[in-house]
Amino acid sequence: MPPTQAESVIKNIIREIVQECAVHGEIVSETLIAFMVKAVVLDPSNGFNMDRTLVKSDVQKLVKLCVTRLLDSKNPSLDTIKMQVYFDLNYTRRDEFLQEHHRVLESRLGSVSREITDNRACAKEELESLYRKIVSYVLLRSGLGSPTDIKIVREATAALQSVFPQAELGTFLTLSKKDKERQLKELAMIVTGIRLFNRDCGKGGEGIDDLPAILHEAVPATTQHIDSQLETAQNLAYRYTAILEKVTKNPLMSIELKQYMLKEALYNVRQYEVFLHIILSEIITCTQEVELMISQLRAQLEQLKMTVKSKTAVPTSQVFPIFISLSNLWTSLQDETILISVLSSLATHLEPFLGAHELLFPEKIIQDLLNGVTVKTDVCRMKEHMGDRVHPTDFRKLEWLFPETTANFDKLLIQYRGFCAYTFATTDGLLLPGNPAIGILKYKEKYYTFNTRDAAYSFAENPENYIDLVREKAKKNAELIQLLELHQQFETLIPYSQMREVDKHYIKPITKCESSSQTDTHILPPTIVRAYEWNEWELRRKAIQLANLRQRVTHSVQTDLSHMRRENYSQVYPSKNSSTQSLREGSTGVPRPQIFLARLRGEKSKVTHGVKVNLTRAVDET
Repeated sequence: MPPTQAESVIKNIIREIVQECAVHGEIVSETLIAFMVKAVVLDPSNGFNMDRTLVKSDVQKLVKLCVTRLLDSKNPSLDTIKMQVYFDLNYTRRDEFLQEHHRVLESRLGSVSREITDNRACAKEELESLYRKIVSYVLLRSGLGSPTDIKIVREATAALQSVFPQAELGTFLTLSKKDKERQLKELAMIVTGIRLFNRDCGKGGEGIDDLPAILHEAVPATTQHIDSQLETAQNLAYRYTAILEKVTKNPLMSIELKQYMLKEALYNVRQYEVFLHIILSEIITCTQEVELMISQLRAQLEQLKMTVKSKTAVPTSQVFPIFISLSNLWTSLQDETILISVLSSLATHLEPFLGAHELLFPEKIIQDLLNGVTVKTDVCRMKEHMGDRVHPTDFRKLEWLFPETTANFDKLLIQYRGFCAYTFATTDGLLLPGNPAIGILKYKEKYYTFNTRDAAYSFAENPENYIDLVREKAKKNAELIQLLELHQQFETLIPYSQMREVDKHYIKPITKCESSSQTDTHILPPTIVRAYEWNEWELRRKAIQLANLRQRVTHSVQTDLSHMRRENYSQVYPSKNSSTQSLREGSTGVPRPQIFLARLRGEKSKVTHGVKVNLTRAVDET
């Protein structure tokens, strides 16, 4: 069936179910109906074939089954599904809630901002009207009082005039649209900071609620209420678990208790507990942020008091940033107040989805079923088997993680929301919390915990078998898909409330071990600049020296010795020693020629006659 045709068929089925429920006086949302259609089709007991196109008889059967389940008012499974759908539609993560809240606020202020930025006032009356609009914009943006209260308007006008007199409207109108919007936001924050400071000094603050005091009362009250609800839900879960454990040991009791739907009730309470934990975690985050912002607010107010103390005029460059900071902190406190209110309302609206418990399980019936049974808390169950740990040497192909050898042990995403998969598969759906201290099994990049060591060993022998059993059980009880986080296995969309856990899928365990390494003391060459000078007096001295050098004249003279002279350089190649080798050594000696010239000094006579005598010896005489 093409996708468009399939969507059309599903829409028609949902529309028909809505009409059938309306006939019986029940108004059901389309989201809940879509979830119920998926649950009915997945349940193998209903006999729907996912591989073939639905015929008319299949559609009629599907509509009838869905209507029957939706109109069953005493079914904990239906309450759980309704709770999941409601939470998914109304829960928003903290960061996205604040982002959406600011977007809505900007959209509401958009029309007022455009009236100001697009204004082309010229006459005096028009300028006065424009100034009043700016005051209204400041009040609406800050949320500190109504712009229709005359006292609040006067106070805001006085604060605005101190930083933006009406005479400056002419300059404001000449700015571009973006500059006007930027200046409007800045003026709103400065005026808000001024009013907050005046309120702290006891000189104003009309219409400003004491948010720190309100939050100091609201946060503990909300936390206490959720803690009380959480404790009630956990006590119910512990009692149901104890009864179901008793049933698993005595199979004959399962037939008698089938009408009470204890397992469906346990799933309902466990899902409620999960949602309360999510809400409580968000409120704890809000509490931490509120405490930090209140301390910063006090510090900014004290700094502002010290700045303006006993001064008739203070530079705007000193006080404006503090005013803006005060405004931002107060806006953040307003955001936290709204977020806590929304979370508290969400927790309150989840309580009606536990209504079937009082009808199906009166206190007398519960007490009768608990005879001879010890009710254990999740913490007690973990302490019982704290010393029983898995021995990794017993498994060659499987990896086990332990807290002392894994750095991010607490951040791993445990499958089935931390419940023991082996117990759930072998006891037909009993939920027992797993104990990570026993050891976390890593199988196909997923992590599993178990309530006992024996359960861990049994699961490790054939993990695929138990994973398939869990999947088949979830088909019969569709609420388990969200409770045990099985969305990827059923290829359905992940609920919005589970989106913040998706990032944990990519967190891998970091195994710790003892190791050592040796590195050079200085791997990189030093980058110290020896010519750097930090002393301002030394820098001043050098600056004066350079300034003096600019006013000096350089002189040069030339002497007779230096005239027409320059330095010359020449390059020579020194002689190298060379030698030859002959077969044998030999030498010859020849006489040295000697000649003697007599009478060179002359004689007494004027004419000198020289006598040349050859004194060279013969060769044979040598």
